Amino acid sequence: MKALLLREIKSFFGSPIGYLVIAIFLLLNGLFLWVFEGDFNILNSGFADLSPFFTISPWILIFLIPAVTMRSFSDEKKQGTIELLFTKPLSIWQIVNGKFFGALTLIVLALLPTIVYVLVISWLGNPEGNIDMGSTVGSYFGLLFLIAGYTAIGIFTSTLSDNQIVAFILSVFFCFVFYFGFEGIASYVTGMNGFVAALGMDYHFKSMSRGVLDTRDVIYFISIAVFFLSVTVYKLKSLKG
Repeated sequence: MKALLLREIKSFFGSPIGYLVIAIFLLLNGLFLWVFEGDFNILNSGFADLSPFFTISPWILIFLIPAVTMRSFSDEKKQGTIELLFTKPLSIWQIVNGKFFGALTLIVLALLPTIVYVLVISWLGNPEGNIDMGSTVGSYFGLLFLIAGYTAIGIFTSTLSDNQIVAFILSVFFCFVFYFGFEGIASYVTGMNGFVAALGMDYHFKSMSRGVLDTRDVIYFISIAVFFLSVTVYKLKSLKG
């Protein structure tokens, strides 16, 4: 699996994809947080916190992560190399995990430079250093788990079609449904709105953003990732025959 993981990472950075993903993520966040006038502009908010970043990042990642994962298996199917992949001395689970952790590594690398935002906000605070580190650290952990969920969904949808665009659209749709869809449905459900909202990623991400790492939130995100990776394995086994 290690060899496959390294191959995935090299394929990202051996082409413009890896650098483009990191650049787009940082550019969009930078423009919304520091340049564009609006609700997400930190300088205009008057508060020394990164809540605008953690509000907008999940929406940017809804499109960015599917762009990374759409080629994971769809390209293998289109090029006819998936049969060659099956002949390697790797289990289906190892193949899926290699693809998953390869994409996950790239997105995490895109996230790392944003730690500079924490230092800048701390410096801008009055007094200096006046920043809620508990909620900031919790939000970063929540974002990492959210990224894992999005990535697992993207890996799964890449098995559904040999067309990368179709895989991208399906991934965006599933990510949107699991992030915001259940909260939207909950507003129309009486009596069970709390239960329905708790099925969505946004509910658990906001819970972690308060600075409290509840095991229920962690288990939720791990369950989402394991579920979609499991159905990916099932789908690949049906392709392998």
